[in-house]
Amino acid sequence: MSPRVWTTAPLLLGVLLSAAGVRAQPPAPPPAPPQTRVLIVSGAAGSEEYAARQKKWRETLATQLSTRFAVPAARIVVLAEQAGDGLQAATAVNLRQALATIRASQGTADTLLVVLFGHGTFDGVDAKFNLVGPDLTSYEWREALTGMPGRLVFVQTASASFPFLAALAAPNRVVITATDSPQQKYDTVFGEHFVAAFTPDAAEADLDKDGRISMWEAFAHAADASKRYYQQRGQLSVERALLDDSGDGIGRDLAKAGDDGLLASRLFLDPDPATASGDPSVTLLIGRRNTLETELDELRRKKGFMPEDDYARELERVIVEIARVSRDIRRRIRS
Repeated sequence: MSPRVWTTAPLLLGVLLSAAGVRAQPPAPPPAPPQTRVLIVSGAAGSEEYAARQKKWRETLATQLSTRFAVPAARIVVLAEQAGDGLQAATAVNLRQALATIRASQGTADTLLVVLFGHGTFDGVDAKFNLVGPDLTSYEWREALTGMPGRLVFVQTASASFPFLAALAAPNRVVITATDSPQQKYDTVFGEHFVAAFTPDAAEADLDKDGRISMWEAFAHAADASKRYYQQRGQLSVERALLDDSGDGIGRDLAKAGDDGLLASRLFLDPDPATASGDPSVTLLIGRRNTLETELDELRRKKGFMPEDDYARELERVIVEIARVSRDIRRRIRS
């Protein structure tokens, strides 16, 4: 066929399709960028002093997330002991309604952060978080969150929070509790330090100095600061924070090595600056990193079926490669 025929072939094809009543399909729209939604629940305070503390924590967290982490205010829902301007009462009914509304708009690539400030109890069977009116047990929280699309970060900062770890742990979830025992009934300081990790004053929370705070970094900052709080006062620490993101419901503390922390270390609440760079090479690197992260998730699901040495070797390989690609992305963005 001559070059002229090749040049006109697409035009002729378009004419023939048009004559036959067949319309060319427009290209599929690009996928929507991942979104972050936030639900802050400030439960029954029990005293004016604690009510003031909870107010400061929830307001600071909401403000920092909307200003520094680019989470639109419309995607931040706050429930508090007293309903007011922009606040709903922290009742079980309002909580379930808020989660239902979030579920309706949450996408599979989105992240939901749930943070609880207040008091917890343990009756020897199950743990509860104190709301206004009837409380919810850890298993009722699990039911309320069943079917939530995307990734979930659940942070229970109250006393007796440990049972929430096993109740809510699942794949694609980061579950953080302020305590490692259901018997810990004293007021905790973890919530204050978790909030502080997102403020400009806590520059040390950015462990890898990439200008962003991952969920692991926020956990590490809060856990370490809580430990130092008791040490500086010469007191025995009555809280030890745990994090689970492997889905086994066991979790780990800051000092313990283990698989937990792999998802949290690459989960951020702010938009990825790499996606807005417009550099084709960065786009390719992001695709490579996404592929590696999927490979990491699949590897973790296979852990129980692989020889321990093989799993450790593959785990190290994938983690190192993710770190290398992430470093290359940061370098290209900064250049």
